[in-house]
Amino acid sequence: MPSVPQVPQWDVHRLPHAEDRSFLITGGNAGIGYFIAEQLAGTGAVVVLGSRDRAKAEDAIASIGSRVPGAKVKHLPLDLADLASLKASVDALGLDRLDAVVHNAGVALDHPPRRETTAGHELMLATNHLGHFALTHHLVPLLTATPGSRIVTTGSFAAKSERLDLDDLQSTHDYQPKRAYARSKLAQMLFAFELDRRLRAAGSTTLSVVVHPGGALDSLTPSRPPFHVRTAGERLRHLPLGLLVQGKDAAAWPAVRAVLDPNVRGGQMWSPRQFGLRGTPRIEPLWNNLADTTTAARLWAASRDLTGNDLTITAPTESGETEGPATEHGEADTRTG
Repeated sequence: MPSVPQVPQWDVHRLPHAEDRSFLITGGNAGIGYFIAEQLAGTGAVVVLGSRDRAKAEDAIASIGSRVPGAKVKHLPLDLADLASLKASVDALGLDRLDAVVHNAGVALDHPPRRETTAGHELMLATNHLGHFALTHHLVPLLTATPGSRIVTTGSFAAKSERLDLDDLQSTHDYQPKRAYARSKLAQMLFAFELDRRLRAAGSTTLSVVVHPGGALDSLTPSRPPFHVRTAGERLRHLPLGLLVQGKDAAAWPAVRAVLDPNVRGGQMWSPRQFGLRGTPRIEPLWNNLADTTTAARLWAASRDLTGNDLTITAPTESGETEGPATEHGEADTRTG
């Protein structure tokens, strides 16, 4: 009998080569985003750190360069809370292909008062969701022109039990910071799944994938001076927590796999293997609130109105150009005021 081809087991410590690829990571200068960038840089790819803070980005680039000989890493000034600036940021990318963007940057506020951007949007919704929606709008031509490209969105366990209030997306009536954060992450994840449905309807080879990092603690994260230094005492004190959660280096694994693994498919969610909190990445069944296609379509329309960006997915032609927008997900009846 003919032998059945064996699919190589994914090894988080032995990543495939990607010398001819380019990746953009929002918030790639610190936290989990830094470790996504460091691990992807080890594949030989060009890695772009999207960050507001040039000094922190330069520190991250130096740190990656000290650990990855020949790393090809650069900084892109990027402020997701400033929607008007995003087109110029994308124009400054200077790439002729983009194989993946990782929507990783985010802000979490723990205490009132409610804060707004200069455009008048609640800060967490603006940064975590609306900024990535608008950024995707500007990146779509480059992404869809790159065969097999991926849009990887970092979700959060905090969103699992939440529901969106589409009549108060901006949390103007009853602002509770932790709830507003969880809803902003739910919006991000719903957008990512709706995006994949629209990509599939248009016949695009670009995939939209969701990941969540599980539980990640600084005390379990390897030192990366100057922006993160872990003492031996901190590591020892928090070592028992390693049975439940992990460091930010391991929390980067789902996103890295979503970017690189040829077996990943659009519309999937990848998370740590053990209770969604720690371990190597695996596919996780969609939570009930993520399967709500009606809410996702209404959120898309609301996001379009709030950002002023009509994120349209076009169908590829045989020549590689694009034709009219896919119409499977009509928006005329789902607009919110």
